[in-house]
Amino acid sequence: MSAHEDTHAHEDHGHHHKETFVTKYIFSQDHKMIAKQYLITGTIMGVIGVFMSMMFRLQLAWPEKPNVLFEALLGKWAPNGVMDADIYLALVTIHGTIMVFFVLTAGLSGTFSNLLIPLQIGARDMASGFLNMVSYWLFFLSSVIMVISLFVEAGPAAAGWTIYPPLSALPMAQGGSGLGMTLWLVSMAIFIASSLLGSLNYIVTVINLRTKGMSMTRLPLTIWTFFITAVIGVISFPVLLSAALLLIMDRSFGTSFFLSDIFIQGEVLHYQGGSPVLFEHLFWFLGHPEVYIVILPAMGLVSEIMASNSRKPIFGYRAMIASILAIAFLSTIVWGHHMFISGMNPFLGSVFTFTTLLIAIPSAVKAFNWITTLWKGNLQMNPAMLFSIGFVSTFITGGLTGIILGDSALDINVHDTYFVVAHFHLVMGISALYGMFAGIYHWFPKMFGKMLNKNLGYIHFWVTAVCAYGVFFPMHFIGMAGLPRRYYTNTNFPLFDDLANVNVIITIFALIGGIVQIVYLYNFFSSIFFGKKSEQNPWKSNTLEWTAPVKHIHGNWPGEIPHVYRWSYDYSKPGHDEDFVPQNVPLKEGEEELQH
Repeated sequence: MSAHEDTHAHEDHGHHHKETFVTKYIFSQDHKMIAKQYLITGTIMGVIGVFMSMMFRLQLAWPEKPNVLFEALLGKWAPNGVMDADIYLALVTIHGTIMVFFVLTAGLSGTFSNLLIPLQIGARDMASGFLNMVSYWLFFLSSVIMVISLFVEAGPAAAGWTIYPPLSALPMAQGGSGLGMTLWLVSMAIFIASSLLGSLNYIVTVINLRTKGMSMTRLPLTIWTFFITAVIGVISFPVLLSAALLLIMDRSFGTSFFLSDIFIQGEVLHYQGGSPVLFEHLFWFLGHPEVYIVILPAMGLVSEIMASNSRKPIFGYRAMIASILAIAFLSTIVWGHHMFISGMNPFLGSVFTFTTLLIAIPSAVKAFNWITTLWKGNLQMNPAMLFSIGFVSTFITGGLTGIILGDSALDINVHDTYFVVAHFHLVMGISALYGMFAGIYHWFPKMFGKMLNKNLGYIHFWVTAVCAYGVFFPMHFIGMAGLPRRYYTNTNFPLFDDLANVNVIITIFALIGGIVQIVYLYNFFSSIFFGKKSEQNPWKSNTLEWTAPVKHIHGNWPGEIPHVYRWSYDYSKPGHDEDFVPQNVPLKEGEEELQH
């Protein structure tokens, strides 16, 4: 912004019309309020998603035993308290959908991209406040439709979160293939519209609205990850939209994109010429970039929090940016590793194996850079830092099993077993959740002007960390023993009798881990109202959001927008009295800007 535009923008904000409750809290166009809306909606969806996982964990540990909880909550789906097979698959389906899209995509990117992009690049707000508001309300609408689908008489969508045809393409295939599946598709189509509007807004804001002096190489890594995440979203989400629309055509308008030679009870259906494998290609062309859409923002948050709490510059800033760009590029050419046993040409399998193993390189660069950032740092072990370190741990342990699954020869043995479940829950589920928790503990003072209770944060971290490994570590072993995913009971297979005890252990950890999130929820909501008031820069960080006043104002800064003179990682820099130098502090005479 030029000085002329800046003064004009400020005058504009001076005469801002009086806000009503509705324009301030509901249909708000202020990025800080929209971030809170995303966070609280994502939290509510997360509670539903985690609760579902606890339900089906109970079923897996004690199959065919009557359970009062099932009878109370599932009604006709649990006659005499024994869970029905159909509803088990529906719970798994909706759990996966909610956690991947509604919590880790919208809840994570929506919250922190909105909160931090304008504040960290030095902008008054997003490029388009109106589009930002529309994006949130579309997300809210899709969340409502997804929750409504749980109450459909024939049951919610039950084809797994990947909704492969024919279960998803034939309305008569099973109960959950009817109206529940239609609502799932409508909900996802609206969700994709929301995601695209948000992403376009983030991209334009980062490119156009950086303050004076904020070059791309002075941006915090958080902004780099949000920016690249939005780019990946814009490239890959339309492909899922096309898959959803073609599926709607197959279901309701008699086309045969994904169906061919189908028999139901001996009767031949009229579908000819379609291919369910085509759907897999379309789904995973989004599905794999999607896991990077989930994990990249968490990586950005963790990089920022680690540098701030190690009191030293992030190690390898430019290598970090290069690895983000490499991940973004490679993420679009690896989707075939989800399909090694779909009958694909073995040569094509070897190509996808090669590209998949390549993506381990930028991931490893990031992991080593985080470890090196911690090395000999003055570590501040607050809850945000613990979750960040936990993130690096789960990212590495989850990533190592990806090397096995990414190899077409090795994948055959463990494909569609609990080994896969263990892998992706650690590397993207738990890691992204840790990144999200780290971000919440770190930026809560910026969002609400209050501090979270540190001791409750410690309880939350340690119990969650132990339980997360307690759940997903044993899963690798039952997967290697051959236990398939998505079976509601394994009692029909004497082969798996020995694994029943392991399932009980996993379930106990899952229940404890789920219940301890109540500590976090209590901490979160009570601190909003009764927490200790925050100072302006509680963590002594360098980025611009901590130069804005604690009280939220429209336009973020009361006077002129701060100008930037240095990168965001000048921690413990020789020649300065403090161990941090905010980005808006001019260079001293003779001071060199760090060459990162």
